[in-house]
Amino acid sequence: MDRVFEFLFKYRPVVFERGDVSFQPPWPLWALLLVVSIGALIALAPYARASAKLRLRDRVALSALRVLALGVLLFCLARPILVVAVVVPQQNFLGILVDNSQSMRIADPDRPRGQIATELFGPESPIVSALSERFKVRFFSFADGAKRIGTLHEVAFDGRRTDLARSLEDVKGELGSLPLAGLIVVTDGGHNTATPLDPALLGLKAGKVPVHVVGLGQERIDREVEVLRADVPTMVMAGSAVAVDVTVGHSGLAGQTVPIRVEDEGRIVGVGQVQLPRDGEAGTTRLNFTAETGGARRLRFVVPPLEGEKIVENNSLDRVVEVQSGRQKILYYEGEPRFEVKFLRRAIEGDENLQVVVLLRTAQDKYLRLDVSDSTELASGFPGTREELFRYKGLVLGSIEASSFPPDQLRMISDFVSRRGGGLLVLGGRNAFAEGGYTGTPLADALPVVIEGPPRGEDYDFFDEVKVVPTPAGSAHPALQLARGGKDPATLWDALPQLSILNPVTEVKPGATLLLEGRGGRGDTYVVLAHHRFGRGKALALLPQDTWMWQMHADVAPEDSTHEALWQQLLRWVVSDVPDPVSITATPDRVEPGTPITFVAQVADSTFLGVNGAEVTATVVAPSGAQESIPMGWTVERDGEYRATFVPKEEGMHEVRVAASRAGNSLGSGTTHMDAGDIGAEFRGPGMRAPLLRSLAEQTGGGFYTAETASRLPEDVSITEAGATVREERDLWDMPALFLLLLGLIGGEWAYRKRRGLP
Repeated sequence: MDRVFEFLFKYRPVVFERGDVSFQPPWPLWALLLVVSIGALIALAPYARASAKLRLRDRVALSALRVLALGVLLFCLARPILVVAVVVPQQNFLGILVDNSQSMRIADPDRPRGQIATELFGPESPIVSALSERFKVRFFSFADGAKRIGTLHEVAFDGRRTDLARSLEDVKGELGSLPLAGLIVVTDGGHNTATPLDPALLGLKAGKVPVHVVGLGQERIDREVEVLRADVPTMVMAGSAVAVDVTVGHSGLAGQTVPIRVEDEGRIVGVGQVQLPRDGEAGTTRLNFTAETGGARRLRFVVPPLEGEKIVENNSLDRVVEVQSGRQKILYYEGEPRFEVKFLRRAIEGDENLQVVVLLRTAQDKYLRLDVSDSTELASGFPGTREELFRYKGLVLGSIEASSFPPDQLRMISDFVSRRGGGLLVLGGRNAFAEGGYTGTPLADALPVVIEGPPRGEDYDFFDEVKVVPTPAGSAHPALQLARGGKDPATLWDALPQLSILNPVTEVKPGATLLLEGRGGRGDTYVVLAHHRFGRGKALALLPQDTWMWQMHADVAPEDSTHEALWQQLLRWVVSDVPDPVSITATPDRVEPGTPITFVAQVADSTFLGVNGAEVTATVVAPSGAQESIPMGWTVERDGEYRATFVPKEEGMHEVRVAASRAGNSLGSGTTHMDAGDIGAEFRGPGMRAPLLRSLAEQTGGGFYTAETASRLPEDVSITEAGATVREERDLWDMPALFLLLLGLIGGEWAYRKRRGLP
């Protein structure tokens, strides 16, 4: 299209965009207008008088064609010119920035992008020769920053990340004091750091420095698959089932199903498949596996290379997960002796990661304590203070009426979830939910289900047996992965015996998730298991009163471990992400060495109220054993939140310890991990990012080019307002478009007369 435009109008569109149209008539304007006016009268005289053969319509049409032809002549006689600013030869500097990142090694379509860049701007390049005649050219390579180079032979294309904003600022800082005519950026458009691009562009715009961009590579790469995201929990318990949603993008593979696996330090722990939707959309699948080994684990989610796939570096994604191996303490408060207590304890017996402390009311103000840590624990019954209750990470409430709690204790239980971030599990029973008088209490607010009505009387005898069926959300939930030994999950759930319900709950709250539902003998459907987030914690409702039937029913084989798996996984999930008073997280959990990472610590007292003004220090232990202490400052944005930045120098897993104190008294400590290594950022979204590059050029007044159009650069870069320039006048009167227009108007008049049969 540019070639056609240049043929018709003598110059390329960019010349008109950067120039101003003016007129320099050879005679005084009044004389020119007089001559044209006389010519117009003579030309229109034949059509001014009435004629039998010329109707009014004919006279108007023919007169208009002659007037337009005269207008074209007048335009040419006025001598139109295009005034453009062009650089003074060898008086200006021009910076050429060549992308030095690993993505320039990608071969698309037929040879590496770096090779194309070298061919275009290498020492023997005609483009560089033409530019050197006009400018003092300075070469730079850039990745996470820019550095001066002699020739492109010094570029290794080995940068592991691209910071385009910092690179532009580096070059602007080095050449900014010189007469700078512009910058040429040769890249595929990668910008994969958190540095915002807008400030760098504002500086270039303020200095009137145009950025001309040469985009390399294809925007769309065929037969390409990329693991985009893996939603991994930050913390799980050792031996727990883990469910991870993995998102896979692709190009040119719509409708195909590809395998995917998860590896723990090279060992395959889970496999699955993902069906790829149409181009431009990503497919998601859920992978289920078991976190067997404690400590910080580097999980890798991998799609095996496909036949014909050119780029395989983005077929995997690494994430870090903390696998806790210590015992998590849960309080189980039951209001009456029943089999559920016995079989729940049996289900978790021998589990090294769970300690369920049982407080069983045997009579009025009399309790049986089981698995307590010492003789003083729960000696006075259910905890009476927040400090005492908040020592636990999970709370299970059985068949215990609301009236047994003072009002402040019900509020304390609600705070256990919302403020402390604990996990609450409420079991069904004759004194639970609405039947236990919890309607309208703070505990009802924390529950994920809707409970209504006053307490039932002693003669209330609701009872129904339900067949438990997982919902789609329940089938994928990690706590409900009960199948063992390759069994079909659907067959397992279908084979389980019915359970009984005394609490007819049928509705979950907005935002809550229904995991299990029960189909009753009366044709009704009840909530069996539901959960939701409540403040910082989670709350669950498990309505059946006799899950132990899945262990002791006659139809259940003695070796069947479904009941044990249910309770172990359910309780592990309840306490999986419950925070300690002092905790720390790293964002993100994996970075390149040399990339800043943010640590955020949460510091609270024994009642889990945020503590401001504490002394908080993070200690980073590198893989080599080297330690670095980093003071953390209060963010002011939130109570008890402290933040610091760290730049890892070594590759590998780093341990991060945080300790907090106030007035010399320890508030607690916490530990997390972060990983430094090659995250493959240069191969994420490997196609040329043309929208970003076009925007960069447009915002600074430059142009966007490809390898095929880069030869236009010497002329285009020379037309600029930046640097040392002179005004240049270019004639427009002899444009072929004007001659063709004049010829068309004269020919049009002749054709009109011919068609109408006029003399």
